[in-house]
Amino acid sequence: CPRAEEPVLLAELKPGRPQRYDWKSSCETWSVAFSPDGAWFAWSQGHCVVKLIPWPLEEAELCRASERKSRKAEAKSRGAAKEKTLECGQIVWGLAFSAWPAAGVRDADPACAGGLPCMILATGLNDGQIKVWEVQTGHLLFSLVGHQDVVRDLSFAPNGSLILVSASRDKTLRVWDLSRDGRQVQVLSGHVQWVYCCSISPDCSMLCSAAGEKSALLWSMRSYTLIRRLEGHQSSVVSCDFSPDSALLVTASYDACVIMWDPYTGEQLRTLRHVPLHSALDYSGEVHSSSLRSVCFSPEGLYLATVADDRLLRIWALELRSPVAFAPMTNGLCCMYFPHGGFIATGTRDGHVQFWTAPRVLSSLKHLCRKALRTFLTTYQVLALPIPRKLKEFLTYRTF
Repeated sequence: CPRAEEPVLLAELKPGRPQRYDWKSSCETWSVAFSPDGAWFAWSQGHCVVKLIPWPLEEAELCRASERKSRKAEAKSRGAAKEKTLECGQIVWGLAFSAWPAAGVRDADPACAGGLPCMILATGLNDGQIKVWEVQTGHLLFSLVGHQDVVRDLSFAPNGSLILVSASRDKTLRVWDLSRDGRQVQVLSGHVQWVYCCSISPDCSMLCSAAGEKSALLWSMRSYTLIRRLEGHQSSVVSCDFSPDSALLVTASYDACVIMWDPYTGEQLRTLRHVPLHSALDYSGEVHSSSLRSVCFSPEGLYLATVADDRLLRIWALELRSPVAFAPMTNGLCCMYFPHGGFIATGTRDGHVQFWTAPRVLSSLKHLCRKALRTFLTTYQVLALPIPRKLKEFLTYRTF
């Protein structure tokens, strides 16, 4: 696999000065999110504010003060998309988008007219609340109450069921059903430290959670019971993500390592070590930790992006043990790929958002076939197939 081109900084957004500055509200960008259809970008820009920006960015920037012509029939039927500011009243830590099916729209919400689905955004707040907003209008749909501390992360089930999982500093995860007026379905207890991150697998069968512990927890999304503890890190696990076919799980830790797991068997497939690159940047004699902050898969499942405290954004190819590209960035806290590929958004401790180019790849037919099969076959089901051993190793990602 040849070395990829270095990420190029495409644009940077900075938070505006709040009307009434409160030092307690902070200015960190702890979370960024793209809507699944790629039409919206959300940014927790600090000062208790979330900015909603219609996509693509260039169009949004050019037409910031006026309505833009819509690119999609759906947007045409609703009117032009405008940038919005959500005043959340509390520091915003977690963000997650989902589509609200037209058939399930509440009578009180006129935004989803014409039988078209709405896009909704869930925001996890400092006081333990979760506020859910309708994106097109900025209307508040739900205030979910139950957590006793900061809601650090949120994850919607990708199947459109409106199941939402929240991770909190109260050491629990909670499962909510927005199709039943935001009813709390389950409380998941098992962590003994703050829960930093939660991720639902694309096939909606599993949930991974990461806390200030050396192990990540894997849960069943069908029975809401603990499947196993993933033990292998030497320090706190802070971020996790599933591959698009649900066949792989990655966890990132303060121990400066990303571990790639088979979530079905619990086997460690690969460890990616973040080695300091003193030649890449001028550190002015300072010593910087390589503690990881965030990890995410690319949409086609062939790359990973990581953000660490050593002021580098790294891009990793799935089959290599060393990064294929780097970019210098300051105080990175989170990263996320655009759902259609091509670039990455990162949030920083000073409240900024940066957009970077990412390697574009034409997936091989082999990878596309593997991805299609692994979308509905578990590792155990693959191993039971009457096919050659080498083919089984390829399908289960054992050929690294």
